[in-house]
Amino acid sequence: MSLSAILTEAYNFFRNHVSQLAALTLPFLLIQVMLQLWLGQEMLQADLENPVFGPIHGAAMMVLLVTFSILIAALTLYLQIRSEGHDLKPLAIIKASIPFVPPLLLAGVFSGLAVLAPVMLFAAFGPFWIIGLVVSFYLFSRLAYVNFMVIVERLTPLDAIKTSFVFSGPLVLKTIAVISLYIPLSLLGGGLVKLAEAGGLPVQLIIEVAVAFLGLFVNVALYRLYMVARSTDKTES
Repeated sequence: MSLSAILTEAYNFFRNHVSQLAALTLPFLLIQVMLQLWLGQEMLQADLENPVFGPIHGAAMMVLLVTFSILIAALTLYLQIRSEGHDLKPLAIIKASIPFVPPLLLAGVFSGLAVLAPVMLFAAFGPFWIIGLVVSFYLFSRLAYVNFMVIVERLTPLDAIKTSFVFSGPLVLKTIAVISLYIPLSLLGGGLVKLAEAGGLPVQLIIEVAVAFLGLFVNVALYRLYMVARSTDKTES
């Protein structure tokens, strides 16, 4: 299936299920954005020469990671359930997503270290950091399906990482194209947030949550690409 067809199907799914997606994800996106804004303010107010981050900041980071993991697990379960022709209430999906939080956290840590390693390594060589950035982006595209491997295929974190890397090989260019949608969304979000700063924190919070919600379209498109590739593999085998 062509990339344009995949994006069209993802868009139609997102549009047709926008109310259900909002009911499922907006509470978590609200918590996530609120914590991010608070942590951002704390960093801006910190002494750059002697920054001090206490237990409350560590707790906020942990809550942020857990919230993000529940969000991704709930969204992926919803996509799986709907693709199978079933339906569940948001609370039931959230409850079913809780057991996936520990493996998602572990998979996120391992894959995150793998993605960040090249750019951090090449940053030590001055202008060569751009090479590390390219390598990191490539690894990010190869590990873009880790969450699906953990939740849909019930793999362990390490097996999910290995399987995602192998699985994404034949469709790496399409994966990069889908992930690249984050760039215009980020630019749009950044511009809207700057405009919203004049309206104060409530307006900024609403805008950032809305932009984050739109960003979920990338996850929907990735899942559609994953499903198409998986069905092709099963047909060929």
